[in-house]
Amino acid sequence: MKDQPQLPGHIQAAIDRNLARQNRDAFGRPADSAGTSWQGRDLTGPGIDGSKNPLHAFDTDDGLEDERWTKVSQKLLAGEADEKDVFKVLEAIRVFAAVVPTVAETSTHTHRDEHGHEHTMESDKEADVALVSLKSADGRGALPVFTSIPKLTAWHKDARPVAVWMPRACLSAVDEGNELVVVDPGANLTYVVRRPGVYALAQQQQWTPSYEDVQIAEELSSLTDLIPGLAQLAMAPGRGVATQTADGKVIPGGGAGPELALVATPHDPNDTVGNKLLLATLQSLIADQPLLNERADTVELVLGAAE
Repeated sequence: MKDQPQLPGHIQAAIDRNLARQNRDAFGRPADSAGTSWQGRDLTGPGIDGSKNPLHAFDTDDGLEDERWTKVSQKLLAGEADEKDVFKVLEAIRVFAAVVPTVAETSTHTHRDEHGHEHTMESDKEADVALVSLKSADGRGALPVFTSIPKLTAWHKDARPVAVWMPRACLSAVDEGNELVVVDPGANLTYVVRRPGVYALAQQQQWTPSYEDVQIAEELSSLTDLIPGLAQLAMAPGRGVATQTADGKVIPGGGAGPELALVATPHDPNDTVGNKLLLATLQSLIADQPLLNERADTVELVLGAAE
């Protein structure tokens, strides 16, 4: 019988380290993190949503797009749905996060060849996987998620899918410091969930777009008398609420922002200097409005025309 081939030293060392860290029971057998032996466990039984494995919910998942997402996307494209409709679907569907292999640790080796020249080589000592994140145009972190495996692999051929409920994906995004979640980047319809929506999904709370939030409007109403030259202050969807599909169709939601437009109508639209002061004062005051800062992702100030 031939001798068994020897593993490379760095691989064997990594295996040995993992074995040394492994939890074991009182008899030295492999155990879980609570010290309970795996031997004799019964892992059968009903799981969640038809899964045959009680440990997770995705045994029967075919990796394709959830029909609820397909339907709401079609309605959004037809102008028959809005961001609130999309949010209700996102509360309930499975998505795929993307992970890619990374090098957790490297070692450097230097040697001389027969001509006396030094050569330095780096080799992987430990491999790991990392959750993919993106940077938005304004520099904020964004977590990409995908409604199907084909969309994920089309976006990044080396990425691997991790099935997760959308609220759980949003919780991971917040934990990683990402304020945005991008659904299906690279697809014809790419949909951005902005910070307030991400936080609401992560906490499994209801969400109202800031441009329709009555409580924000009430908070802002107290500012009108504090701003010289201001006749009226109104809220409207910001320029960045809508977005375009890859084929150029404008849809009423899923944009990265600005999310909320504050339309300031002056008493005298011809008072250029006074209206600059008006906008500067308004900008200063809204920075101290806690509800606005919590529930509105990005705000733009617009000078409205007097009636």
